[in-house]
Formats: sequence, C-alpha cells, structure tokens
Amino acid sequence: MFHMLEPVPEMKAIYFMRPTAECIDAFINDFKPKAKYKAAYVFFTDYCPDDLFDKMKKNCAKHIKVCKEINISFLPLEAQVFSCDNAEAFKSIYSPNSKDRDQTLEMIADQIVTLCATLDEYPGVRFKKDPNLNYGKKLAELVDNKLARHYELDDNPNKKGKTQAQLLIVDRALDPVSPILHELTYQAMAYDLIQIKDNTYEYKLKDGSKKEALLNEEDELWVKLRHMHIAEVTGQIPKLVKEISASRGERKQISIGGLSQLMKKMPGFRKQMKTVHLSLAEDLMNHYQKNVEKLCKAEQDLAVGADAEGQKVKDPMRTLLPVLLHPHDTTDKIRAVLLYIFSLNGTTAENLNKLIQHVKIEDERGYILNWEHLGVPILSTPSMFSFRKQSRRDRSDEETYKVSRWTPVIKDLMEDVVENKLEVKDWPYQSECPSVWNGSRAVSARQKHKGSSPDDLRSGSRLIVFVLGGVTYSEMRCAYEVTHANKSCEVIIGSTHILTPRSLLEDIYNLGKQPMESFSIEEDKP
Repeated sequence: MFHMLEPVPEMKAIYFMRPTAECIDAFINDFKPKAKYKAAYVFFTDYCPDDLFDKMKKNCAKHIKVCKEINISFLPLEAQVFSCDNAEAFKSIYSPNSKDRDQTLEMIADQIVTLCATLDEYPGVRFKKDPNLNYGKKLAELVDNKLARHYELDDNPNKKGKTQAQLLIVDRALDPVSPILHELTYQAMAYDLIQIKDNTYEYKLKDGSKKEALLNEEDELWVKLRHMHIAEVTGQIPKLVKEISASRGERKQISIGGLSQLMKKMPGFRKQMKTVHLSLAEDLMNHYQKNVEKLCKAEQDLAVGADAEGQKVKDPMRTLLPVLLHPHDTTDKIRAVLLYIFSLNGTTAENLNKLIQHVKIEDERGYILNWEHLGVPILSTPSMFSFRKQSRRDRSDEETYKVSRWTPVIKDLMEDVVENKLEVKDWPYQSECPSVWNGSRAVSARQKHKGSSPDDLRSGSRLIVFVLGGVTYSEMRCAYEVTHANKSCEVIIGSTHILTPRSLLEDIYNLGKQPMESFSIEEDKP
C-alpha cells in the first residue's frame, strides 16, 4: 500500500492493497482521527475476510467511494505457469522454528482460490497421502473450503458445480531429485548456470560493450527455444528467426500493435534477437564443456538408478567418488552427494560424516541434514524402511540424450491424472470428484478431440498442479509437454515461487537457522 508523506485533504486517494489486518489498520489510520484525503477508492488484490471488511466499514464507511476485490493475488509468469511470488513461504512452512506456518498456508490457499476464480474453475482438489507431513492435506482442506465459500458467495443465482478440472497439490519432498540435477534444456540450464536477475540476461557485444535482454513471453525466439535441449539450440536459432520473421510478414494490420510487429520484422531487430540467443547458447555450452559435462553422467546414473545402457547401478558410491575426487566447486559436490543419498533413501550417520568431511562442509552440514525437515530421508533408520519410492513410468522407448535421461516425477503424475490412472488411495480427493474424471477411462477418450490453440484447450479439461515449496524450470516444461501430447487437457503449473538449484540449497540450509543466522552459498558464477 502506498502512502503520501503529507495529508492532502482536497484529493481523492486510490488504495491498492492486500486484504490483511496490517493493511486494513494502516488504511483506517489514514482516516482516523482526521481524514488525510477527501475520499478513498479501495481495490483488494483478493477476497477480503468478513471481519476485516466489517472493521473497515465501521471505521471508514463514509470515506469509501469504491471498494472492489480484483483477482490478482498471483503472478502469471508464462502461458501455463503461475507463482504466488512468496519465496519466504518455504521457511514458514518447513522450518521447525516456524511461527507462521498456518498463516502462510491460509495465504497460499487464498491465492490458489483466486487463480481458480480467474480461470472460472471449481476443481476437485487432490493431495498426496503422507503419514509424516500433512502440509499438502492441510492446504487441500483450506483450498476446498475456500472454493466452496467463494462460489456460495458468487452473485450468480445458478450455483456453480464442480467443473472439468482437477487441482493436484504436490509437496516438494515428492521429488527432491529434479531441483538438484543439472538440467540441460535451455531455460532451466540458463537459470542454473548464468547470473540472470529479474529475467534479464546481460551479454557482451563484439566491441566489448554490454547489453541486456529480457527473457520473457514477448521474445518469440525464447518461447520456441526454452524447452529445447542445449545440443539442439544453436542449430535451431537461424531457422527459427526466419520462421518468426516470415510469420510476422503475413500480418497486414497497420495499428500500433501492427507497427510494433513490423518493427520486429526489420533486419536490425532480427539480428539483435539472434545475437542474444547465440550469445546465451554459447555461454551455456562453455559452462557445459568446462564443468557440467563431467558431472552429468554420474548425476544421471544416480538419479535414474541405471547407466545409459540400462545396467543397474549396484554401487552408488563408486558412481559418486569421481565427482568427489575432481576439483568441482563445493556446490556441485553437495548436489552429487544429495543425489547419492536420495538414491539410497538415506545413508548411515558414519557414511554421511565421511561425505561431509570429504566435501569440507563440517560447519554447513545443514545443506544436507535439513532435507529431513521436508520429510526427505537423509539418515537411514529403522523407521525409514516404511518410506517407499514411488514407481516410475517406463520411458525406455523414448528418445533422449544420454546426459538427460531423468524425467521429473511430476510428469508421471500429470500423465497419470490425464489418463485417469492416478491411484485415489494415494491421491484422495478432498471432497467431490468432478464427474468428468469419475471413471476408469482416460480424459482423451471421453472428450471430443480438441485442437491445440488456447481457445480449443480451454474448452477441454484442465489440470492445475500446485507445488508447495517451489517449482523447477524442468517441471514447468513438463506442463507444456503433457498439454501438447494430450490436447484435450490443458496443464497449468504453479507454486509459491520458482526454484533454481542454488536458491533451493540456500533455503534448505537456512531452515535450521534463526532469521539473523541465515547464510548463503558464496556465488561463483561469472
């Protein structure tokens, strides 16, 4: 909420604020005991709870000219990706010292309901049964109750029933591997290896000067390249630039938007677009050849549990040792050690101490031990024998690169939901199951085959996946891939925030610390 430093009684004020007690109190203070402004136009980013609304009305009713709720408490980052823009939620939810866990889950639930309302969906809500941590179940309960309340309060006289949508709430602990691996698709690799802040990539020109480029949906080349494997990117850039230019050349309208498109068709713009991505691709390949290539085979073998020829990894320590003996930086060694531990569902205290000493993180062992706060086994104990790894889909027939054999677990879940194969005993509905999903046959078999345009997709079923604790770029890619493969169901994915391997490791480390003790890995990117 924005405050002017001095009262301006002759002016009307616009308030754009979240419906929280803090914001309501600040608003009331602007009008009591003496009004700072002539009138107030209030816009809430989300549904305002009755008690807060009544408090505001009681104290300031005569000053309020407009009061509206507008559903924008989430950020639409990409065509099929949204964020709650709340990286701090990670510590609030998983820290053993958290004092605001329930409050944070309430806030996230409100944001998810806002997303559903914006999409005009009333989904069936599902969560993963977990005997140890119940954050997913609690969030599912909150969302389901708030959805019911939202549609009960809807002005529409025809009460909205469940729509052709499912909301799947996934906890970060379900797949600790995907955020730690070195992913080799363009977008994920860029955010892992290059210093990109606020989606801005800085690159050098031939004369040594520096320029900045924004990597977002406005860059058509970025959108076409972002999910490609790095091995394909450089060869595709010239071809895709020509395709984009040709498609723009077919647009004849001369409006402000049309002029903008014509400008983008000009040779200078095409050259700049090409330069940005050739530079980024070259940066990534340099990182790959210098360091990442040596890590990838070991990481993939540990993650998949087999080598590129399909032979089972019988001794994971033998796979890990070359990484530990090579002069990789500390962060990369931590990532490899974690993959080793994940492959075993936890290791002995004696073995873990040896690994920590080898990586030289005796004073920062929280990078590894604190995963247990997420419910991920690190130390093997008798109680851990009940921890069962989920079975994975057989993808042996799929073409892939030897250094990119791992598939995020979330893709299995998405495909299982779309095909109605996700076990209800493991993923129960919080309440009612939408009728379109209530059967044994796949959605694609029940739905009329749809085209792939956004309008066509919206007329089919929709799967919304929310990852509690952060989502990775590789998981975001899965939403697009499953949508493309099953055109009758659009997959939308979102989370509290977007993860990179380094940001996650820092978050994990800080879980065991008090606020003033937070520590971050020393940045060694160029």
